[in-house]
Amino acid sequence: MADDLGHRATRHAVVIGGSLAGLLAARVLAEHAEKVTVVERDRFPEGPESRSGVPQGRHLHVLIHGGQRALDELLPGFTDELRELGAPEVGIPQDMIQWQSGRWFRRSSASSYFYSGPRPQLEWLVRRRVSADPRIELLDGTETVGLVGDSARVRGVRLRTRGAGGGKETRTLAADLVVDASGRSTKAADWLAGIGAEAPHEETLDTGLAYGTRVYRARAGDPGTDTIGYNIVPNPSQVYGAVVLPLGDGRHLVTLSGLRGDEPPTEEAAFEEYAKRLPHPLISDWLARAEPESPVYGFRGTANVRRRYDRPGRRPAGFLATGDALCAFNPVYGQGMAVAAITAVALRRALADRRRVPTTRRVQRALLAASRQAWDISAGADKKMPGATGDAARSGTLDKAVGWYLARVQERAAGDPVVGKPFREALTLAGPLTGLFAPPVARAVLFGPASPTPAEPPLRRET
Repeated sequence: MADDLGHRATRHAVVIGGSLAGLLAARVLAEHAEKVTVVERDRFPEGPESRSGVPQGRHLHVLIHGGQRALDELLPGFTDELRELGAPEVGIPQDMIQWQSGRWFRRSSASSYFYSGPRPQLEWLVRRRVSADPRIELLDGTETVGLVGDSARVRGVRLRTRGAGGGKETRTLAADLVVDASGRSTKAADWLAGIGAEAPHEETLDTGLAYGTRVYRARAGDPGTDTIGYNIVPNPSQVYGAVVLPLGDGRHLVTLSGLRGDEPPTEEAAFEEYAKRLPHPLISDWLARAEPESPVYGFRGTANVRRRYDRPGRRPAGFLATGDALCAFNPVYGQGMAVAAITAVALRRALADRRRVPTTRRVQRALLAASRQAWDISAGADKKMPGATGDAARSGTLDKAVGWYLARVQERAAGDPVVGKPFREALTLAGPLTGLFAPPVARAVLFGPASPTPAEPPLRRET
């Protein structure tokens, strides 16, 4: 069989991992394969409930503009359904009180929106839509333990049933294409070694950032403000962060963050005390008025990791990686769900491109390219943080020049809509980073003064 991932070559595709990236990849592959099997180690819940295999499932997730657009392309009407389920729609900058780089952002008219409902709700909605396709089978409670094939081509996967009665026996599931969507803890390096192939080089950048999250219910009639949420963005000189956002049912998720050696505690009273380290008492005062409704959940695995399947190596045809198994970001930037959808759109376009044969290497490069902007944002910001480690933490002369320019962008984005709009479009993956260098923006950044911004938290939207 030729190395062609188009519909003529693929009868059966297997996707390892039933989270967002895997489900959306299956949605695309069903347009080309006779059958798609999604193999998930967890048991899928019947409704919008958390899964143990999503370690960040209890923490804050937002669906930014670029992800909304991609999901609506893959699953038409998706964001309408999400809104009907009650997911809060937050407009920025008007609905948020935000502090970044020593400035409070003006709460001017929104130029972008994101959804802040619970992650299990969004994943359940995707799973319901995807599983309705008769060509797609969801095989849960099943662990992938290896690949079948050799260094030239993958021909299937080896599986083992999990849970009571599963035992250690394995079985083989034949496939023309295997897609690894098993997340940042993927075992692909071992699977590839098991068939005589080479694992990709991993680029890493780790700030040691850690965060803790707790559910609170705001008391009715929070006085003095019409804000929907709060965001304190850390930077190299002020390393503490906080986000408060609604879940859509009267509750809010509160996340506090810090760096290694000074992580947010999971002990409940100490968690609220930790909020006093922020550069303003705004969040601490909010916590004092709110009612806690959950324990504090901690999370530490926030390194940026990019697996370079695009580089030369002895790797088989018929094996792709996507989602966090390909490129995982510091979750504090809220990009993961959007990139899963954007990468699935890239997969669709690569497979449908009639001008080029969709070889494994060509498609894999397209998937990596789809995640590049998110990587440039996340890794670019993290490499400036104190104590950042990893081979992607090094900065060159060009990085310093770009860093100087982007620092001026951030300074002006807080108060100048000419700079703020493309800044938000880039961060939400709705517009390219090159938009920050467009002539009107460059003139404002290079020659214009920084616009005035509020001296104190802007409790009311601008009229």
